[in-house]
Amino acid sequence: MTDPSTAVKQSGDGSRAAEIQEKLKRVEEFLDRNAAGALLLSRHGNIAWITAGQVEARVALGTETAVCSLLHTRDGGKYYLAPNNEAARLAEEEFAGLGYEAVLYPWHESPASRIQELIGSSALCTDTPMPNAITVKLTGLQTPLLPGEMDRFRAVSRETAAATVEVLEGLEPGVSEHEMAARTSAALLARDIAPTVLLMGTDERVLRYKHAVPRAGVLKRYGMVNLCARRWGLVVSITRFVYFGAVPAELAAAFEAAASIHAQILHATREGAVSSDIFAAARRAYAAVGAAEAIEGHHQGGPCGYSERDWLITPRGAEHVTEPQAFAYNPSLRGAKAEDTVLLADGAMEVLTATPRLPAIEVAVEGVPYRSAGILVRS
Repeated sequence: MTDPSTAVKQSGDGSRAAEIQEKLKRVEEFLDRNAAGALLLSRHGNIAWITAGQVEARVALGTETAVCSLLHTRDGGKYYLAPNNEAARLAEEEFAGLGYEAVLYPWHESPASRIQELIGSSALCTDTPMPNAITVKLTGLQTPLLPGEMDRFRAVSRETAAATVEVLEGLEPGVSEHEMAARTSAALLARDIAPTVLLMGTDERVLRYKHAVPRAGVLKRYGMVNLCARRWGLVVSITRFVYFGAVPAELAAAFEAAASIHAQILHATREGAVSSDIFAAARRAYAAVGAAEAIEGHHQGGPCGYSERDWLITPRGAEHVTEPQAFAYNPSLRGAKAEDTVLLADGAMEVLTATPRLPAIEVAVEGVPYRSAGILVRS
């Protein structure tokens, strides 16, 4: 097992500093465009983004907001606002070396007055709704990905894929869906990776539901390990399947069709491509395998970064691809799905969550090969 921290080969503090400087420039330009005096970041993904993956201020696992907030002012001020009970750990384990000034307040009070003191009458943008502030979405600032982010994405994807294979190969008939979720969580957490989505389906539940959250199912023949996982704020998605015995012909054909659809979607994802055009390619691909209506049964995925999906490809989507950018598409038919995290860079698709030990289905589109996972068949 490899610790993802040691897998990322940064070129010293200078690499992180250069990445953060570029992001601060994007924030400055954002404030100029919005005629705002400050930006307040409270969401985990945005805090991880602006600190180049260094700060993880999560205490309650299920919350979207951190135990501190970061305030960036138009004149270059950098502050983290935190309750006094969090002060020591944040200073020692999260913000060391980042150049933020600590602004502390009693745990039983709000930071609102401190924020007001720092920004005066300036307009405030925030990623979390609050009175007298402009709520903004920052995914547009988070592309294109920077070299350090791509390195971190590769590292967390590689280890997430390894954890998925470890769990899948260890499954046996009789294992419950809750045990599958527990094993997956343990494999990820042991690698310092946090699960954010755990969909563990068995047999008929895989065939019936797109989001088979763990319930009372017990594995007989067919099992699905479908997860999202986070490290350094970056979120990875992957799905893999195992079948005990002879795979039914209809299911095998569904996997071939899903791989074909996946290949067409990946091929349509190029610099400048529009969400609606990628969706149109997906619609044509579903029709080409004789399953035109299946596209209506579930979303098809889209770009990812500091959340499971930044946006989804949709019939009227106006978002654009900006490489380097990561994507996680998930075309599905009854009981079958193709899902990996990929990176578009220099016009080529790199599968970040590749699992070479598992079966794969290769589909070529205009001479370009694309690989999707098949079913791991066991006796």
